[in-house]
Amino acid sequence: MDPAADDRSGPADRVDRAVGAVLGSAVGDALGAPYEFGPEGRLSAGGEEMCAGGGWDPGEATYDTQMAVLVGESLVERDGLELPDVFARFQRWAAGEPKDIGLQTEDVLTNGEPWDLAAALHFRVNALAAGNGSLMRASTSAVYFAPAGRRATMDAARRIAALTHGDPAAGEGTAVLHELVRTAMDGDDPLAALPATLALVRPADRERYDRVLAADWHPGLATEFNGAVWPCLGSAVWALRTTSGFAQAVRAAVDLGGDTDTVAAVTGTLAGARYGAAAIPRHWTEPLHVPLPGSGGRVLRARDLRTLARRLLAAGSRRTPGAGRSGTSEAGSCPR
Repeated sequence: MDPAADDRSGPADRVDRAVGAVLGSAVGDALGAPYEFGPEGRLSAGGEEMCAGGGWDPGEATYDTQMAVLVGESLVERDGLELPDVFARFQRWAAGEPKDIGLQTEDVLTNGEPWDLAAALHFRVNALAAGNGSLMRASTSAVYFAPAGRRATMDAARRIAALTHGDPAAGEGTAVLHELVRTAMDGDDPLAALPATLALVRPADRERYDRVLAADWHPGLATEFNGAVWPCLGSAVWALRTTSGFAQAVRAAVDLGGDTDTVAAVTGTLAGARYGAAAIPRHWTEPLHVPLPGSGGRVLRARDLRTLARRLLAAGSRRTPGAGRSGTSEAGSCPR
């Protein structure tokens, strides 16, 4: 068997898809990290997989996954969404001197403002806050809120995004990602869900998302660097649409160049939810590790991410009674 082929073991069930979203995001992050800000096509031109580069060790996940873990652990430990707790965890992490942190995220977490004002004030001063930083960390919250239904999961995504990204456009993109993950976890086609999902995007941002998520859009049409929320999400959906397996989708994302770790992390979230954890190559999960600055030297491995994903799904399901086979209850508010 080709060691780079998708490691499939039959149709994915709901738990496998939940694990796939969380684990898939992390392996995409680690696979793309050494290629960040490089040119297109480096991976397919003979680049190594899960190699060292850019200051990252082989298989080391970046702050994309670190922040996703912080969100996920807050959700399960606090039994719901407590935004001040998530923000405090972000601050402790930032104070732990991570290897990398986005300029916007760093400013918001260190500017001394309270959790409910810091991002809004940053946006007011800088007028630029539509980076992809809220997308990159959304795998864990997408799994947790999937049982709550479309409107609740999209609302939760917006609220979590707003902790660090004051531009509502970032929250809208994260809301779309949440809903596509929910659809995929149900065993349905996330691409077919795009029209209904886009109808719930706020009108001021809908046209831009309509454009980057259209069937005929491709990353060559992007008008911004893929570190922005629109082309990042559009590129991930494009990678899912134009490939037929987890590994193919994530490799296509890395080959786009630019912000490779985050685009591949978002792609891994979607592809993992669609194809399941069994589709993720073992030679990608074996070296995977997630250091957590500010936590006393703790390092998570693939098995820890699998456990976290299962806990998130179980906890989210418990908080959504009567959700049925897929958790499609349309309760108007998210848990807690």
